[in-house]
Amino acid sequence: MTDTARTETATFGAGCFWRPQELFDQIGGVLETTVGYMGGDVTNPTYAQVCTDDTGHAEVTQIVFDPEKVSYEQLLKTFWQIHDPTQIDRQGPDVGAQYRSVVFYHSETQKDTADKLKDELQEEFNNEIVTSIEPATDFYPAEDYHQKYYQK
Repeated sequence: MTDTARTETATFGAGCFWRPQELFDQIGGVLETTVGYMGGDVTNPTYAQVCTDDTGHAEVTQIVFDPEKVSYEQLLKTFWQIHDPTQIDRQGPDVGAQYRSVVFYHSETQKDTADKLKDELQEEFNNEIVTSIEPATDFYPAEDYHQKYYQK
C-alpha cells in the first residue's frame, strides 16, 4: 500500500536558523526541517559568503509538513512567536540582512494567509511588523554542521 499523504513546504527566516529549526521540529505534523539560505543572488552560497551580507540571502528554515496534521497558519503563528518581527535585519545580538524576518511563500494561498495574519497580528505589537513576505526562490541547504545544530 502506497502512502499518498500530501505534503506542503513552508520557508521562514527568523534570525539565526538553529533555534527555529529546533522549535519547528517539535510541532506535530512537521515531517522534516532543513536550514539553509534563500532570497539572494548567489548560487550555492556558503555560510561564510552569507555572513558577508553581500549575497542577499537570509538564513531560513524550510519545513515539509502534513497539512492534515498542522496548518500553514499554525506554522505562521509559531514563526511570529519565536522571534521579534519588528526588528529590521537583526534578531537579538545577531545583526545583518541574513537575520531578517521573512516569509517565503510557495503559493498564492500561502501569500494570502501570511498577509492576512501579519495584518491581524500588527495590533498586538507596539512597533510595526517589518517581516517581508516574498515569493520563494531557490533554496540552498546550509552546510551539514548547521543541520539539527542544537541536537548535536
